[in-house]
Amino acid sequence: MGQCYARNVHGVDADAGGGVGATTITVSAAGGAEDAAGVGGGGGGGRGGGRRSGRPSPAGTPRGGSRAGATPARSSAAGSPWAGSPLGLPEGIAPSPATSTSTPRRFFRRPFPPPSPAKHIKASLARRLGGQRSPASASQAPRPSAEAPIPEHGAGAGGAAAAGEVERELDKSFGYDRHFAAKYELGKEVGRGHFGHTCLARARKGDMRGQVLAVKVISKAKMTTAISIEDVRREVKILKALSGHSNLVKFYDACEDAHNVYIIMELCEGGELLDRILSRGGRYNEGDAKVIVEQILNAVAFCHLQGVVHRDLKPENFLFSTKDENSPMKLIDFGLSDFIRPDERLNDIVGSAYYVAPEVLHRSYSTEADMWSIGVITYILLCGSRPFWARTESGIFRSVLRADPNFDDTPWQSVSPEAKDFVKRLLNKDYRKRMTAAQALSHPWLRDEHRQIPLDMLVFKLIKAYLRSTPLKRAALKSLSRAITEDELIYIRAQYNLLEPNSRDGRICIDNFRMALLQNSTDAMKESRTLEILNAENGL
Repeated sequence: MGQCYARNVHGVDADAGGGVGATTITVSAAGGAEDAAGVGGGGGGGRGGGRRSGRPSPAGTPRGGSRAGATPARSSAAGSPWAGSPLGLPEGIAPSPATSTSTPRRFFRRPFPPPSPAKHIKASLARRLGGQRSPASASQAPRPSAEAPIPEHGAGAGGAAAAGEVERELDKSFGYDRHFAAKYELGKEVGRGHFGHTCLARARKGDMRGQVLAVKVISKAKMTTAISIEDVRREVKILKALSGHSNLVKFYDACEDAHNVYIIMELCEGGELLDRILSRGGRYNEGDAKVIVEQILNAVAFCHLQGVVHRDLKPENFLFSTKDENSPMKLIDFGLSDFIRPDERLNDIVGSAYYVAPEVLHRSYSTEADMWSIGVITYILLCGSRPFWARTESGIFRSVLRADPNFDDTPWQSVSPEAKDFVKRLLNKDYRKRMTAAQALSHPWLRDEHRQIPLDMLVFKLIKAYLRSTPLKRAALKSLSRAITEDELIYIRAQYNLLEPNSRDGRICIDNFRMALLQNSTDAMKESRTLEILNAENGL
């Protein structure tokens, strides 16, 4: 089997220490850090675990940690190279100029779990626990404040005891079907992580009777906080809402019993994209790389339109349906994904170290972070090495923040200028200049007159910004529009046609925008409140 070889990026210090595999990191806005494992489809996921393997990574570094196959399992943040910085960044790295009012500039002496949309549940749980005290006990001891923080794991001996008490009170009933054993016959285990494992299963009844499936098993005993419970709910919501796209793993069912949650999905038997890269000697030729990148962009464009940011795009999270060379590819592992409103900025640091975007390290990012990860994947496909590499996590992050990708060494001399331009537009450190998934599909390197470019949420954002601009700015934009290049006009015309303008005068109105979104709407779009962007366009 071929192997990709890595090289250090010039001008970047490589910290001393052991090698780093495809490390998945999860760091809270408070500054703690954790490693996160991944399971999805037939392989790994955010909390569920992943397949083990002794293969080298594309950078030539051995895969270490408790999860050798894709990402190591969660570990304590005490040994993280970010622990000495208030913002969790390597020493000497300045914070992003982008402001984030939700990120406190404080240093916590102990790690905290990653933030989650379930934060509000902690306060509700504290109130409920306080309200369940008996009158006798209430007279003997003061009632705890409703705002008192619930101790998390890793907070010391006293905190561990309190965490055990909270765990007994947590409602771990998800409302899923409780007849898993009657509906599915569980088979052998194919992957394992810190929070669960993935198994084969055969359907016992129904339309899928006899069909072999993949089941992600998440242990309820590992769900020690209300946040971890809500994370599982969100993963199932995202899988269920997005299922049906040709390049996304298909979701079938969710079940539970007293001990586990079971997520039933299609089985992808063709292996990871990483396996295919290694089997080809470490890189793809340009023509085959286009086919791979196009499928990745189609999946990500659909997710972004629905208001879902994946946050952990990497070759290990793309599986082939079959072992056939032309098999379609599926995006898996939504364990770190989240819903995001069109104008929202996230601030928790999650993802895999080699693929993390600069703005993620600065704790102010949106869907553009996924596009950076696609740029890293494309770079690997075309040349066989990572654009940002070091021996330690902190070294990788310094490289991401400070270094530029190398396009001078072999084999870049034989790569077309269009392919180089495509990668450079995705690996632009200024996220505002980075291409969206729809724009990338209309780039000259991937352009196909017979392929429809998907609807892009960027159009709605730009229209909203235009409506809020001053008359002077509108006049300036109208003047600048005359300088738009032909390549950019192809993307604009495609988006304009998707809005189905009036056939008589070619005008569009708010109803055109509303219908375009509703035609592509899923339950995920409702969760992310994407349709709210139309409220600012009533004056169109």
